[in-house]
Amino acid sequence: MTKAEWKQKIENACKDAGTYREFFDSVIDTLAGIMETRDEAQRKFDATGRETIVKHTNKGGNTNIVKNPALVVLMDCNAQALAYWRDLGLTPAGYKRLNADVVKEEKGSLENILEKMIE
Repeated sequence: MTKAEWKQKIENACKDAGTYREFFDSVIDTLAGIMETRDEAQRKFDATGRETIVKHTNKGGNTNIVKNPALVVLMDCNAQALAYWRDLGLTPAGYKRLNADVVKEEKGSLENILEKMIE
């Protein structure tokens, strides 16, 4: 998918989860870029026959066995994306944390109202 498609998909997921906030737009944009890069790395990894180890010839002419560079990018993008998904409340742990923060804020407000009523 393109970055724009990912951005729309992520924004919709946040809205469905009830975690969307307008100030998350820059975070959503960054995650969309990561996901677009991840998709491209996945295509390249698939094109190499999904080989995890490949031969690489360096400048000196020596051939070494290395991790497939497309796989390395794919794994890095997955790790980065997971952190963003979590921060947006789109993983179970992230969703729970964001909802706990909302409950705390609401409780704090209610406590303030009750205190003002007692005064």
